[in-house]
Amino acid sequence: MSLQLFGHPFSSYTMKALIALYENETPFDFRILDPDHPENAAELVRRWPVARFPLLVDGGTSVFETSAIIEHLAAFHAGPVPLIPADAKAAVPVRMLDRVFDSYVMGPMQTIVADARRPDDVRDPYGVTQARTALDTIYTWLDHALAGRQWAAGDAFTLADAAAAPALLYADWAHPIGEDRTTLKAYRARLLARPSFARCVDDARPYRPFFPLGAPDRD
Repeated sequence: MSLQLFGHPFSSYTMKALIALYENETPFDFRILDPDHPENAAELVRRWPVARFPLLVDGGTSVFETSAIIEHLAAFHAGPVPLIPADAKAAVPVRMLDRVFDSYVMGPMQTIVADARRPDDVRDPYGVTQARTALDTIYTWLDHALAGRQWAAGDAFTLADAAAAPALLYADWAHPIGEDRTTLKAYRARLLARPSFARCVDDARPYRPFFPLGAPDRD
C-alpha cells in the first residue's frame, strides 16, 4: 500500500510534509481535504478525531504532527536527501531550528491570521501587537543566526528548512521582514527557489484568495 498524505495545498504544515516527500521523490497519494472530497475528511476524522492535518498513513500506521511525519519518512522511507542527520550531534541543531520555525515564526503568524478571521467585535489588537513584536524579535535573531549559512543548519537542506519555508512565506505576508534583514530575506528567497518548495507554492496559488489579510502580489 502506498503512503497517503491527508492535507490541503494552502496549509503551511501540509507544505512542510510535502517538501519532505518531494525532496526524496517519495511516492504517495495526496488525499486533499476540501468540500469536493468529503470522504477524505471522514477518513481523517476516523483515524485522528482531533482532525488536524496533515496526517500520514503508512499501511496500518497513522502519523500526525508534521515533524513526526518527517521523522517517520526519514526512518522508514529514506531517500537521497537526508533531512535529519544520522549523526546525533549534528541532528540537535536541526531539530532545534525546526521547533524555532514552528513555534516562533509560524506561531505568531497564525495568531495574526486567526485574528483577521474574527468578527470585528472580538478582535484582539493587543494579542496581534504581541505577535508582531515576537516576529520582529525572531526575524532579528534569525538574521544573525543564519549569517554565513546556505541553509538553516549549515550547508545541507534539512528538516529545519522544510519548517522554515512555509513559515517564512506566510509570516512575511502577515508581517513583512524588514529590508534591513538582508540575510533572512536572502534565505527566504533561496527557499522559494528550492524545487520542492517552489512546487508547493505553485500548487497553492489557486487558493491565495483564502488568505484573510490579502496575499501580496509577489512570491
